[in-house]
Amino acid sequence: MTAEKPSEQSYNPHIPLSQALLLPRIVIENTRPTLDGGQFAVKAVVGREIVVTSKIFADGHDKLAVRIRWREEGEEGEEVWQSEVMNDQGNNGWEGRFRPQRMGRYLYLIEAWIDQFASFQYELEKKHLAAVPVSLELQEGRTMVQQAAERSEGQLSERLAALHHELSGLLETEQVALFLHPQSAQLMAEADHRPYLSISPEFPLDVERELAEFASWYELFPRSITDDPARHGTFNDVHSRLPMIQDMGFDVLYFTPIHPIGRSHRKGRNNSLTAGPDDPGSPYAIGSEEGGHEAIHSQLGTREDFRRLVAAAADHGLEIALDFAIQCSQDHPWLKQHPGWFNWRPDGTIKYAENPPKKYQDIVNVDFYAPEAIPSLWVELRDIVVGWVEEGVKIFRVDNPHTKPLPFWQWLIADVRTLHPEVIFLAEAFTTPAMMARLGKVGYTQSYTYFTWRNTKAELASYFSELNESPWRECYRPNFFVNTPDINPAFLHQSGRPGFLIRAALATMGSGLWGMYSGFELCESAPVPGKEEYLDSEKYEIRVRDFNQPGNIIAEIAQLNRIRRQNPALHSHLGLKIYNAWNDNILYFGKRSADGSNFILVAVSLDPHHPQEANFELPLWEMGLPDDATTHGEDLMNGHRWDWHGKYQFMRIDPAYQPFGIWRITAS
Repeated sequence: MTAEKPSEQSYNPHIPLSQALLLPRIVIENTRPTLDGGQFAVKAVVGREIVVTSKIFADGHDKLAVRIRWREEGEEGEEVWQSEVMNDQGNNGWEGRFRPQRMGRYLYLIEAWIDQFASFQYELEKKHLAAVPVSLELQEGRTMVQQAAERSEGQLSERLAALHHELSGLLETEQVALFLHPQSAQLMAEADHRPYLSISPEFPLDVERELAEFASWYELFPRSITDDPARHGTFNDVHSRLPMIQDMGFDVLYFTPIHPIGRSHRKGRNNSLTAGPDDPGSPYAIGSEEGGHEAIHSQLGTREDFRRLVAAAADHGLEIALDFAIQCSQDHPWLKQHPGWFNWRPDGTIKYAENPPKKYQDIVNVDFYAPEAIPSLWVELRDIVVGWVEEGVKIFRVDNPHTKPLPFWQWLIADVRTLHPEVIFLAEAFTTPAMMARLGKVGYTQSYTYFTWRNTKAELASYFSELNESPWRECYRPNFFVNTPDINPAFLHQSGRPGFLIRAALATMGSGLWGMYSGFELCESAPVPGKEEYLDSEKYEIRVRDFNQPGNIIAEIAQLNRIRRQNPALHSHLGLKIYNAWNDNILYFGKRSADGSNFILVAVSLDPHHPQEANFELPLWEMGLPDDATTHGEDLMNGHRWDWHGKYQFMRIDPAYQPFGIWRITAS
């Protein structure tokens, strides 16, 4: 019986000498950014700098040479690798940077080797400055140059031979100067045979477009864009809303499902089990004799109408996002065409969907692992997504992805993005933290969050900070939706207009991604008594709105989105830091751009009913300034400017005026 060969990931002290001699002499560990040791891809944005750090060391005092190498996945051959030098940060820490210039999947690794010539230079300089005789060192140096010339070719070999010849004719002091010259180091680096080379594992990166990390989403039901609740809205009607949605500063216009709606077990108003003859039903009960997930609900318009709307939205700077909800009404064509995709009960029925205490009698679910569903159901769902991509849809909000198999998502998302790397997937997953993180790891671009239910200062500060820490920062992009058709947050029920402004400020400033469901700008909040659900929910009826009604916050939302666009520090949730404001009703935080040129401070009162006051600290230390420095402040909501003197300041926030402050701070 022979011993098993130890894996690269495990430590086994009981190994033969022959194997010990093959182990790397140089240690490369604690490399960041990585996810689960490279099992999953770290999220990145095209053109955005990737900062790589690692602990790298070896025995003794020799100098190390360390480089990052990276390439696009799928490209083969030594010539496709690009590289950059990593810099020694002290205490075995190394740092390097690179910028992926195209969307897609990338791989990077770290190489380290003993830099014999740099070690020679370091020792030579120390001895020379200490007046220690160096004649033997100079002889060794000339030998190193000669050997480098012999193993090199062409012009490099000739230049090294010339360097060796020049060194041989100089006095000792002149030789020292030439050995220490940067050009000598460059020549020797080009000829380096990289002794004791160690190579890290390859770590994947998923590089997406900017909209993956910075975007403002607006959600609506196309059927409600009408002036008469008895008249079903159409795609053509939605054209009238595009200018206002654009003016509010949104990038993404997201539609609830646009597919045919089943009639069997159709829900009536306020989720009643019995629908009237004119009730439109829930758009999430997908499928009828008109078609399924590939089809368009006839009352919304034709496919050509949809194409015109996609083009018109683009003319207004908006991308259309569609809801990808993998569920079926009991009228969906699949039940007859592919009965083997479903799990039938002994009485010939299918169990309807449930999310206790909620029940969805109008919906049934497919069985991903039914014998007849593998692989045909998986391929059909992939083809549906690709079909909509070919219609110009590059963004999908996915309904309840945590109730579908993770291997399915890992395959589908990678398969779609291999051909269409610009496609974005948003996970509507209100579930456990481990599952939400895993969805990000298997490929989801961004996700809904717990933000909707974080209200106190302690809750918000903890959550904002957690999202900036590993592993969340590498795998999870939070989209701070302030409300959804399913969620009418309790905080908004009695908080009035100030409450809506509070949540809008927290969402827009807290993350690079945020979203709102139509009606939020009108401060709609009437709940089903005792529940976080909307009374007269738009999921079950057509809702006519007057978007110019008094008390709206349209202007404030437009200004918040304008501030986001104009300030790079706000283009991501990353970099957020909580600062001291001595009042538990005021959350005070800041964000600073990577180059330090853009610094935004945000103070939000969490009390929508009463004025709040606080002493607070300006983070002068972040700017390298002393505690008594003078800085300039600018209120980005109204343009007011002033000077701050010193570190300690005072604020008063009155919700009757504006329940938050957004300030840009610059050094004097």
